Amino acid sequence: MPLQLILHLDLHGRSAAAQARRATRAHLDAATSGEESLPPLTTDTALLLISELVTNAVRHTSGGCLLEVRLASDGIDIEVTDTSDAEPEPRRPDRRGEGGWGWHLVNRLGSDVGIRHHAAGGKTIHVRVPR
Repeated sequence: MPLQLILHLDLHGRSAAAQARRATRAHLDAATSGEESLPPLTTDTALLLISELVTNAVRHTSGGCLLEVRLASDGIDIEVTDTSDAEPEPRRPDRRGEGGWGWHLVNRLGSDVGIRHHAAGGKTIHVRVPR
């Protein structure tokens, strides 16, 4: 049976992205201890995309978000659920540090990017990071 381990994390506030990165790194390290570890590029990419998605969910919605990370034998599936129905809008990146990079990074570095809207409101953004 292929490896599949799941992390669920309810996140709120300014430190949400940092909490998400720490918890995900610990989860991935524990899940792969004693086995073939993940390539560093896979882990780093997953942490970057998680940071971007969680930051945007906390910054642009009225509530926090739920992070779900699934480790499978062929990659990492990331889902961030928030309270907003609005889809991310790509915008021109600002080289002075005013944002605009996140959605471009998610679509460039991840695969299987998708958005599911929920009947009760809110949405889930999914992205996969291949191993």
